[in-house]
Amino acid sequence: MRRVKTTCAYCGVGCGIVATPTGERSATIRGDESHPANFGQLCSKGTHLGETIALEGRLLHPEVGSRQVGWDAALQAVADGFKATIAQHGPDSVAFYVSGQLLTEDYYVVNKLMKGFIGSANIDTNSRLCMASAVAAHNRAFGEDVVPCSYSDLEEADLILLVGSNTAWCHPVIWQRIEAAREQRGTKLVVIDPRRTETAERADLHLPIAPDSDVALFNGLLREMKSRWQLDGAYLAQHVSVPEGFWDMETVDVAKACELSQAQLDAFYDLFAETPRTVTLFSQGANQSVSGTDKGNAIINLHLATGRIGKPGAGPFSITGQPNAMGGREVGGLASMLAAHMGFSDAERDCAQRFWQSPTICAGPGLKAVDMFNAVADGRIKAIWVMATNPAVSMPDANVVRAALAACPLVVVSDCIGDTDTTAFAHIKLPALGWGEKDGTVTNSERRISRQRGFLEAPGDAKPDWWIVSEVAKRMGWVDRFSYPNAAAIFREYAAQTGFENGGTRLLDISDKTDISDADYDAMQPFLWGGTSPLASARFPTPDGKARLVPVRYQARDDGALDYPLRLNTGRYRDQWHTMTRTGLSPKLSQHRREPLVEVHPDMVARFGLDDGGLAMVETAQGNSVFRVASTDNQRRRDLFVPMHWTDQTSGGGRTGLLPAQDRDPVSGQPGFKNTPATIRTWLPRWTGFLVSKAMPAIPACTYWTRVRTAHGWLVELAGDDEPDALLSLLPACNRAEMSDSRRGIMRAAVVADGQLQGALFIARDGGLPPRDWLVEQLGGEEAATLELLAGRPATPQADRGPIVCVCFDVGMKTILETIRAETLTSVEAVGSALNAGTNCGSCRPAIARLLETERSPVYA
Repeated sequence: MRRVKTTCAYCGVGCGIVATPTGERSATIRGDESHPANFGQLCSKGTHLGETIALEGRLLHPEVGSRQVGWDAALQAVADGFKATIAQHGPDSVAFYVSGQLLTEDYYVVNKLMKGFIGSANIDTNSRLCMASAVAAHNRAFGEDVVPCSYSDLEEADLILLVGSNTAWCHPVIWQRIEAAREQRGTKLVVIDPRRTETAERADLHLPIAPDSDVALFNGLLREMKSRWQLDGAYLAQHVSVPEGFWDMETVDVAKACELSQAQLDAFYDLFAETPRTVTLFSQGANQSVSGTDKGNAIINLHLATGRIGKPGAGPFSITGQPNAMGGREVGGLASMLAAHMGFSDAERDCAQRFWQSPTICAGPGLKAVDMFNAVADGRIKAIWVMATNPAVSMPDANVVRAALAACPLVVVSDCIGDTDTTAFAHIKLPALGWGEKDGTVTNSERRISRQRGFLEAPGDAKPDWWIVSEVAKRMGWVDRFSYPNAAAIFREYAAQTGFENGGTRLLDISDKTDISDADYDAMQPFLWGGTSPLASARFPTPDGKARLVPVRYQARDDGALDYPLRLNTGRYRDQWHTMTRTGLSPKLSQHRREPLVEVHPDMVARFGLDDGGLAMVETAQGNSVFRVASTDNQRRRDLFVPMHWTDQTSGGGRTGLLPAQDRDPVSGQPGFKNTPATIRTWLPRWTGFLVSKAMPAIPACTYWTRVRTAHGWLVELAGDDEPDALLSLLPACNRAEMSDSRRGIMRAAVVADGQLQGALFIARDGGLPPRDWLVEQLGGEEAATLELLAGRPATPQADRGPIVCVCFDVGMKTILETIRAETLTSVEAVGSALNAGTNCGSCRPAIARLLETERSPVYA
C-alpha cells in the first residue's frame, strides 16, 4: 500500500504526516515518527484530516459569472481584466490578497508577478492578521525577520514564558513537548494571558494581565533585572546597540497597569531572575494588538539585555499560526517586504529586478491588508485577486470588506471551496488544489522547510495555485519568465534568489539547494535554514553586526465610550481551524464546541441580566452578533471572549469578524483583534429549537442558527421571533409524523424512510427541548418508534455522557468524572488507561487534568 510523507494542513508547528490512501477520496492519517517537528505526535485536527478530504463543497471547475467555463477562457478573462485595469489606472490599481495556506512555491510566483512584473507591491497575506507584528519586531531588533529559536530549545529551557498563547489548544503538539520537558527536567511554566485557559491552568504561575498591558509588564521586568544586576553587561557591550537614553525608561506602576498584585509580580520577577535558561514563546495574543510590535520588542529587549539569546534553552520565540506563514514571509508575501528577506532600498530593488529579469520593479511597500481593502472600498483598487483565504469573514470590521468587494469592478477568487462568504462576491472563480493534492514546500515556526506531497488525484479541473498564477502571467505577456514545468523548478529559483548577491548580509540563504534535481526535491527531507540557533554567533544581520534595543513605551488603551464598558477578545477553539471550510467537514472535530459561545464572568452575567446557556447579543461600534452564553470565572470580569470560526455558511450568529474595529499597529499594520470596546445584552427569542437531518439542510430563515456536522448527518440549533412553521420545509419530503400544541408553542416533527430517521425538528416557546445526542445517533441507527422520536428520547433512558472532552474516542465529561470517582483515579495517565481518553492526539489532556482537579476529596488533593 502506498504511504506518502507530507505535512499537516493546519498550524505553524509543521507536523509531519504519513498518509495512506485507502480509496479514491479516503486515507488513513498518522504522525510521521521521523519528522523532527512532532516525532509522530498529532493533535485532534491533524489526526482527523482523513474526515476532511472528500469532495463535499469543492470548487471543481472555473466559473466566469455564474457560468462554468474552460481554463483557457477563465485565465484569459483574469489576464484581460488585470491588463485593462493596469492600462487605464496604473499598477497600484490592482492587488493580490493571499494566504498562509499557500505553499512556498505558490507564494513565490505570485509575489514575483506582482512586484517584479506588474510593478506594484499591493500583495498582502492573511499572515498580516496573525504574525506581522513579530516580523516587524524581528526586523527592528535583528535587522532581519529571523526567529532565533528552534523547538529543541523548549526541551533545554528551565523556564518557559507563554505570552498570549493558549498553546494547549492552538499548538497542541508544542504543548505536548512542553509537558514532556516539565516531566523530565522540571521546567517551570509561566502563562501570561488575560484568560485562564486550559494552558494557564497547568502553569506554575498564571499572570492574568489586563489586555494590552504586556509592554508595561516586560518593561517592568527589564527595569527590575537592571536593579538586581541581572543584565549581561559583556553581551550588551559586544553585541547590542543601545540607543542613547534607553535606560531612562518611564516609570510605570506595573501592578496597576497590568491589574496584578505585587505578590504576583514579585513571584514572576524572582522566577525570571533565578532561571537564566528562559524561552519566551509568544503568539497571536501578543501580536494581534495595536501595540503588537512594541510587545515583541519589549520581549526581545529583555532577552538581549540579559544575554538570554543564541544559547540552548534561551531566546524569544514567535510561533506562527498557519502552516506556511513563515514560507510566505521568506519569499515576500507581505506588502512590507520585497523578496528573500530583502527590503525596498534602491540596491535591493535593483538586485531583485536583475535576478527576475523583470521589466519593472515596485517602487516601495504596498498596502497592508486593512489599507488594501479600504482602497478597494474607496475605488483606488479596482481589481483584486483573493487566493486561499476568506477575508469577508476574517478581516476586522468585516462588513466594510464585504461592501468593498461588492463594489469592486473585478473580484477574482481562487480557492478549493466553492461557496464561502468571499466567493459570494467573485466575478471569476478558479478551482485550486486542496490539501492532499498539493505538491511543494512549507516552512514551520522554527524555520524548518518540509515537503508537502500530494497523495490524492486532482479533482475536476482543479490546478495548483502556482500553475494558475503562472498561466495568467503568460497571458499578460510574460511567457518566458513564468514557464515552470513543476514545483521543483520554482523551488530552485527561490533557493537561488536567497543567495543572489547575498554575501552573508542576510541569514536566509538556502542557495545550496539551487541545483537540486527533481528526484532529490521529491525525496527532500525536512531541514532547518539558519541551523538550530541562527544567532548563536551573536553576529546580527545589521550594518554593524549588532542587535538593537528598541525603546518601547506602555500606552494605556482608552476605556471607550460608556456604551461599550467591556472588552472583547477573540481567538480559536481547540478542534476548529480558521473559517471551518475544512474542519467543519469532520464529525469528530465538530463535537467539542457545537456552537459559538461568548464566555462571560459570572459577575457580568448577573450585572447584564444574562442566562448561562441562553442567547445574548454582543455589540461593538462596528456591528453585532448573537452568541450562546457560557458563564466562566476563567474570564476577567470586564472581558468577553468569542471564537473566530463561524461564517454565513455555518451560522446566523457567532459572526465575530463583524465586531472588531480596524485599529491596527502603526508599525506592522496588524489589527488589534484582542481588545475591542464592547457590550452585551440578553436576547430572548420567541422560540428556540433544533433540527437533526441526514442530508445537509438549507440555511434556515430565522434570526439565530448554527449548523454542525455529526457522524451521520447534521445538527442545527435554531431560535427566532417569526413564526417557525416555515422551518418544516427543512425536513426531507417524505412521510412526516407531527405533534404540535399551539397554545404551549410546541412543534415536533420526524421523518422516517427506509427504516431510518431522515430528519427531526423540535420547536418550543419555553425552551423545554430534549437532549440532542440520542436523536443525532438515530440518523445512523435502527428504526426507533415514532413516539420515541417525537419524545426525543428512547423508552429506556440512556446514560448521559455529558459534553465531549475526548473527540478521538467520544468520551464525555460525565463519563470521565464518574470513572474518576468509581476507580479513584488520580492522574491523566490513569484516566487514559481506563477510558482511552487522552491517549491518541493528547489535545484533551489539559481538560482531563482540570476534571481531576475538580474533585475536592483528599484523594485528589
